[in-house]
Amino acid sequence: MITLHHLNNSRSQRIIWLLEELELKYQIKHYQRDPQTMLAPAELLQVHPLGKSPVITDGDLILAESGAIIDYLVNTYGAENLQPLTGTPDRLRYTYWLHYAEGSAMPPLLMKLIFDKIEKTAMPFFIKPIARGISQKVKHSFIEPQIVRHLDYLESEIAKTGWFAGSEFSAADIQMSFAIEAAASRAGLNVETRPKLMTWLAKVQARPAYQRALKAGGEYSLLN
Repeated sequence: MITLHHLNNSRSQRIIWLLEELELKYQIKHYQRDPQTMLAPAELLQVHPLGKSPVITDGDLILAESGAIIDYLVNTYGAENLQPLTGTPDRLRYTYWLHYAEGSAMPPLLMKLIFDKIEKTAMPFFIKPIARGISQKVKHSFIEPQIVRHLDYLESEIAKTGWFAGSEFSAADIQMSFAIEAAASRAGLNVETRPKLMTWLAKVQARPAYQRALKAGGEYSLLN
């Protein structure tokens, strides 16, 4: 049986969603972040050397990285579902979005999260104004403009067909979900400025498999 090593409030939530979409039998081993550092617990190092989530085990296979896990599960258990036909333009778009989600969309969002935390971190009073000034300068001059550029790009792309890889829902939409939920949670994505993306987000969050995954996964604070 497939086992998902699931960290709360993490990218592994979308793997639960994929497992539900594929209607596979699976089990979840839950891990909780350290409440102070928000890092994964050391127990995950016993599963994979990087100690991160998601990780799945399937027989003798141990596999990390969301994109690789999605590719493996879809091709092993649902090749005729959730991905466009091989050799089509939509299949190329599908592959592109599987890589884009973590390779392009997430880095500026992660940088914003880190620099936001710097501004809130306890430090000597005489250092805090300097740290805050540096943080705000980096965010305003680089991080936030990058996020705006990516969100504008995503808005224009999703407007073409309503889904990321053609006219039908696919695992590319699952892969893209974490970045877009993160943008809606902490990077200013809203219905007034990017209505097409927010329509897409409402559609995916209304899917029965998505709702079942929320119940199975537990706390998922990106939705707050």
